[in-house]
Amino acid sequence: MPSEKILLQKQQIVAELAEKLKGSVAGVLVDYKGITVADDTKLRKELREAGVEYTVIKNRLLALAAKEAGLEGMIPTLENSTALAVSESDHVAAAKILNKYAEGSKGKFTVKCGFVEGNVIDAAGVAELAQLPSREVLVAKVLGGFNAPISGFANVLSANLRGLVVALNAIAEKQSA
Repeated sequence: MPSEKILLQKQQIVAELAEKLKGSVAGVLVDYKGITVADDTKLRKELREAGVEYTVIKNRLLALAAKEAGLEGMIPTLENSTALAVSESDHVAAAKILNKYAEGSKGKFTVKCGFVEGNVIDAAGVAELAQLPSREVLVAKVLGGFNAPISGFANVLSANLRGLVVALNAIAEKQSA
């Protein structure tokens, strides 16, 4: 039987983890067995630079936190070694980095599942999420879409003015001749 002090510490860890899950826009769970220390250090650095928090966590504590955060769909995947990567602002960063690493690891490092905006997705969903362009690229495409009709309208107006100028120029040349 664990002491009351240890039990309180674990309850606090679960509460903090549940808040982290609720406060994140997206996250990915991975099985990290077989990863070398050098590769893990490189992976953690890349995740940190992208604003993703990466933590190795006990399955039992993560299961309790997931239940508290309303992400019960993650619980069946909590076996073996588990690491959690969460992002508070970028929906695709964790998925992109971890999926790319999993593809190159030859089965040693695998994606278990993930979540986006409170919805649990499987490993295939994480792979699809990783294929999306970054937020900046999506915003640029949307703004380009908004800009296209305006550019077309400006071209139509300038074409009419060009036609008028050509016609006036032809009349002026005809009268001078």
